[in-house]
Amino acid sequence: MTLDEARLNQQMQTALTDFGATAHAPLVVLGDELGLYEALADAGPLTSEGLAAETNTAERYVREWLRSQAAGGYVTYDPETDRYSFTPEQAAVLADETSPAFMVGNFRVALSAAGIEPQLAEAFRTGEGVGWHEHDAGLFHGVEHAWEPQYGAHLVDEWIPALDGVDATLEAGGRVADVGCGHGASTVLLAEAYPESTFVGVDYHEPSIATARERAEAAGVADRVTFEVAGAKSYDGGEYDFVTTFDAFHDLGDPVGAAAHVRDTLTDDGTWMIVELFADDRVEDNLDPMGRAAYSISTLVCTPCALDQEAERVLGAQAGESGIREAVTDGGFTRFRRAAETPLNLVFEAKP
Repeated sequence: MTLDEARLNQQMQTALTDFGATAHAPLVVLGDELGLYEALADAGPLTSEGLAAETNTAERYVREWLRSQAAGGYVTYDPETDRYSFTPEQAAVLADETSPAFMVGNFRVALSAAGIEPQLAEAFRTGEGVGWHEHDAGLFHGVEHAWEPQYGAHLVDEWIPALDGVDATLEAGGRVADVGCGHGASTVLLAEAYPESTFVGVDYHEPSIATARERAEAAGVADRVTFEVAGAKSYDGGEYDFVTTFDAFHDLGDPVGAAAHVRDTLTDDGTWMIVELFADDRVEDNLDPMGRAAYSISTLVCTPCALDQEAERVLGAQAGESGIREAVTDGGFTRFRRAAETPLNLVFEAKP
């Protein structure tokens, strides 16, 4: 076999870039945990000595960390002053947890998800699943860290108003179920925005439900928010005015059965909002950085999670609008539309 040297070098550069990104990921998490990003945003430009002093860390570690960050384009280096700083855009991605561009949580997700590699290798051989509950707690915190800025930026101001009549219903006092609520970030945000409504958060993962209850207490909304350990096909109650599922529908082993249960628990004029990762319908249209990230996390987390359940229809994290529509309508919904979108999410509205 004859190798094309130019193409070989290009492929090696691609692999080198990915190797550097993989080694860089834990340094992003360390930068967040140690307050390095926050200090640089607040007090920069700083030398390595200055940043170490601001964060009570060892300068020699900080020096190497800063050089790695600069090489990756995560911080800006001035060789004339030997100081490091953030551009506004770098700060938005790395230091501002309220920014919809904040990405540190995604690195936490990737690092935690990679911990199941031995189980995943066996799952590849057997076809069996690896459950959400089999991951370490870092994944659950990472998901909250990754998605809460998106929900905070878009949920109340953009996504709810894009739905037919939902804002008025919640303002007047509606009954809401948040299915697959995780740590309850979306549930609490909705409760804070709509004080006349009541909310039930549902998740099969008991430790996440325990954390969600703590979040509701801390936010002062526990009088109107309850949390239930249950699956998407078995949660209690009925006659909900509004049901939500945030970035979790594709994780279900029987999404059609879950859709049918949501349909059964909705009022006749109720609404189900399904928030999913942005994806086009065709594979070839998802072969880009967003698609690579989503397909990779789907291989590590979402697909194994669905296979650990009934595995009736395993959507994956890049199912696209057509895949979500088909599962929802097969579950009994007659009206389905894309109501809103961001660079990271698609927001769907389903009605009976």
